[in-house]
Amino acid sequence: MSPVVVVGAGLSGVACARELAAAGVAVRLVDRGRRAGGRMASRRLDGRPVDLGASYLTVSEGDPTGFGAVVADWERRGLAAPWTDTFVSLETGREPQTKQGPVRWGAPGGLRSLVEDLATGLDVELETHLETLPAVADAPVVVLAMPDPQAVRLLPDDDPDLAAVRRRLDRAFEPVLALAARWPARAWDLDGAFDGAFVNGHDVLAWVADDGRRRGDGAPVLVAHSTPDFARPHLAEPQAAAPAMTGALRDLLGLEPPVETYLHRWSVARPTGDRAEPFLLEQAGDRLVGACGDGWGATPKVETAWASGHALGRALVARLR
Repeated sequence: MSPVVVVGAGLSGVACARELAAAGVAVRLVDRGRRAGGRMASRRLDGRPVDLGASYLTVSEGDPTGFGAVVADWERRGLAAPWTDTFVSLETGREPQTKQGPVRWGAPGGLRSLVEDLATGLDVELETHLETLPAVADAPVVVLAMPDPQAVRLLPDDDPDLAAVRRRLDRAFEPVLALAARWPARAWDLDGAFDGAFVNGHDVLAWVADDGRRRGDGAPVLVAHSTPDFARPHLAEPQAAAPAMTGALRDLLGLEPPVETYLHRWSVARPTGDRAEPFLLEQAGDRLVGACGDGWGATPKVETAWASGHALGRALVARLR
């Protein structure tokens, strides 16, 4: 049998490919990027990785997906570590409010390192230039492990066999701009430890993470995510938004100018709406097409992405045997 082609080496694609390979199914894992990781991406700032995409991992109570065992293995090998269960809520004109929730996990080597670890033993073909699905491979089974808007762009719109797949790839995603900023020293603890903050009612910022505490090295680095409404008009020229985001972050926490910044554009960052299905698996003429990612499942998060890819991999193994 020709290999199953998995397009997208983010967490869901790697989880799917890993499940296929473990069952002895031939698989090609391809990605247009220079490294695996998808939206669990990082950028080096002052010699250390800074998480720019996903902010943390969580494991649902009772571990219904099995992701907890994966996280426990990462913890055992020093690749992941508990970060915090407490953030603050910031709103102009109000005192910071403490918000407690599930334990959030970070990664000393950056969250991308977890995806790369999961891809160990897989042959990941990087910097693959893709225009439409036939350019991927003449394969009978293809998995699109990416947000719906990106997956749709890979499907030729003149192929009637793929019409049903295109209709089901209908979930919209919001854009986000991520700003990483470094200071000479930490200067933003709010009455004690500050790990992260949800920013309410702000025109520019929606979330701020302390990357030093998240990664456990105490580096004076913050990562701020914009609101979708702020990001949309800046997608064509994202760097033009850096001064406004830097200024908003300084005003919010009362900071001096940072010594270094980096801004990253996420055109498709977070899924909107609801979708209960854990993955897509559709017969399209003589081709079997699957889709997985954090846009499949009840709650869009890292655990959802892994569970979606893992479940699709298992479904494909059962289908192909």
